[in-house]
Amino acid sequence: MIDFTRIKAFYVFRGPTDLRKGIDGYCSLVSGVMTLDPFSPSLFLFCNRSKDKLKVLYWDGNGFWLLYKRLEEGKFRWPKDNGDTSLSLSNQQLKWLMEGLDINQERAFQPLENRVI
Repeated sequence: MIDFTRIKAFYVFRGPTDLRKGIDGYCSLVSGVMTLDPFSPSLFLFCNRSKDKLKVLYWDGNGFWLLYKRLEEGKFRWPKDNGDTSLSLSNQQLKWLMEGLDINQERAFQPLENRVI
């Protein structure tokens, strides 16, 4: 089983991905293109061009998981490729993405930083 409490970060590969790849292909994308460590306690998400399928790569400490999801209806609101190959998501943004929502919800409360009372 995946211990979801161990997962510290969520990363999205922004561009469309050929989902015929296997674990080694995704590890190569994570380390070579995204310049991240595939052995870190993170989920790495990849989506196809039509945005109705995704794969998730995860290292659990002694082996890799490769999870696959195919939507029967609808599309993921995948972040556009703006030149950056990867994007770090918060827990909430990941939830929004999996629910078919945009990761930047304008009506949601935004976190405040460096506030002094």
